[in-house]
Amino acid sequence: MNDVLILCSSFAIEQKIILFLILIVSISIHEWAHAFAADKLGDPLPRAEGRVTLDPRAHIDPVGTILIPLIMIFLSPGFAIIGWGKPVRISLPNPKTRRRDDLLITIAGPLSNLLIAFAATLFFALVASFFPLNESTENLFYIIVIINCVLVVFNLLPVPPLDGSHFLKHALNMREETYRNLAKYGFLILIVLINIPQFQLIMQFLIGSSSSLFIGLFEGLTQGESTITQS
Repeated sequence: MNDVLILCSSFAIEQKIILFLILIVSISIHEWAHAFAADKLGDPLPRAEGRVTLDPRAHIDPVGTILIPLIMIFLSPGFAIIGWGKPVRISLPNPKTRRRDDLLITIAGPLSNLLIAFAATLFFALVASFFPLNESTENLFYIIVIINCVLVVFNLLPVPPLDGSHFLKHALNMREETYRNLAKYGFLILIVLINIPQFQLIMQFLIGSSSSLFIGLFEGLTQGESTITQS
């Protein structure tokens, strides 16, 4: 596969199902990372609500994890997939470290997706060093990388309640009440944004650029040799 951005319309039904499952797992790990970071920083709320677990059932949002991705995967003419999990609620009990803790908890989510993409790169490169990868296996690698890069870029958008909005909130010293009021319109803002052609081009560039870093690393680790065999 030469193009970093895959067109979902060219996928067989089995590939679309695999893509959907990878998205669910990646979103679940993203939300678990938030909960895990909060738990380690002494916040009791995520554990009390059962969020410090890798079980996807604890993190699935019916609309953001199921409905929207299914529509985009099976009905969208191109690779334009977004998704999100059920937000992890935090209490930030220590007022002295509240700002720092919020930022650390926030960055844990996107960082987990970068680690997934990096781990997949190392794993598939290791496998390729022993066995030539067929086209289906290499496509699986691309899907894992691209899905997780999509989640990183999407979640760093400064739109409440996405992760990027927490950085904006602290940069502007935004009151919590103001932030919560803005978050009520977050979904509407996202729907408007993803239908703006210029926004789509920016997202495509960011996702393509970040994905290319991992794909380039994979190709470098496999020494530029062809790792694909016909399936």
